[in-house]
Amino acid sequence: MLWRMSDAAPVATTTVSPAPLSKAKVLVIRIVALTAVSLVLGFSYGWAMTRYYQPDYKAGFRMGLLEGAVMPAALPVLMAGRDAPIYAPNNVGRGYKIGFILGLNTSGTIFFGAAFWQPRRKRR
Repeated sequence: MLWRMSDAAPVATTTVSPAPLSKAKVLVIRIVALTAVSLVLGFSYGWAMTRYYQPDYKAGFRMGLLEGAVMPAALPVLMAGRDAPIYAPNNVGRGYKIGFILGLNTSGTIFFGAAFWQPRRKRR
């Protein structure tokens, strides 16, 4: 009986692949995801702002890097009507400013790069 099973014709299996999403649906999904991430970052920034911001602290390179990285997250907080500190007026000068710019550019590249990056598809 087993030798007959091996001679039987193979059963054709059909796999149904899901239909690709339209460009409009992908755009809506990305906008919703970007808004959700922005809101989470904004609420986190608002929570941390009251606990960790010290106006008498002299900010240096590392603090500039950190404040630059979280500066885009201040937008939802500012739009909600709260006054969020996004730049330390009491800083060491050039080191803080370089850190702020590096943090801001890195954060923007990661945030918007992840939102709009599309991998290339291989042609067959």
